[in-house]
Amino acid sequence: MLKVKQASRTFNDGLAGFKNISFSIQEGETVGILGTSGCGKSTLLRVLSGLDQDFEGDIELAGLGEQPIGMIFQEPRLMPWLTVKENILFGAKDAKKVDVQEYLNLVGLSDFGDHYPKDLSGGMAQRTAIARALIGQPGVLLLDEPFSALDAFTKMQLQDLLLKIQKSRSTTMIIVTHDIDEALYLCDRIFILGGQPGTLQAQMSIETAKPRDRGDSFLASKKAEILDVLHIDKEVE
Repeated sequence: MLKVKQASRTFNDGLAGFKNISFSIQEGETVGILGTSGCGKSTLLRVLSGLDQDFEGDIELAGLGEQPIGMIFQEPRLMPWLTVKENILFGAKDAKKVDVQEYLNLVGLSDFGDHYPKDLSGGMAQRTAIARALIGQPGVLLLDEPFSALDAFTKMQLQDLLLKIQKSRSTTMIIVTHDIDEALYLCDRIFILGGQPGTLQAQMSIETAKPRDRGDSFLASKKAEILDVLHIDKEVE
């Protein structure tokens, strides 16, 4: 579905976001991108989304329909003068043909369609942003640290929401996150970036069924492997 070949991004000041990155992603996969700050994770996501087209290398998309890419940011970025329903429909090409209630139900906001963003909690606002991204039926959904600003309990709720969406719609997802536990809970594979410029240090498959037990010893062992790749002291972490 998605192939990246020797992709690099260098900025005008000569600093490189990432360098010579190659990987492929299959339809229906959930892939996490992990790495320390400054290694180019979010820059890579902007390149994949098409928001940043000043890069070297090749990115190939196949079989993704009219709207290949959807994007969810760290902040919900809702328009305050629109209701929840109107914010969601903003992502639709033809709003008259869309059953917006279906998307409200999907993200657990069935009774909040006529509310405004000021009336929402942080988690509810991000649910709205997820529905807005999904309403365009993207082939690939990109998520840039979507839950990092939320409390731990809300974060876990929205992680389970993503699992529900992936199971019901087989949506291909690429998630940038600093949270190793989040990546292990959600992802089929994890790409670990490191260095400045960022390079692909390792790939890891998480071959256990979802939903997973957050306290599973297998996930703990995988976390230890990731920390080793990132050169992070397990005791400090």
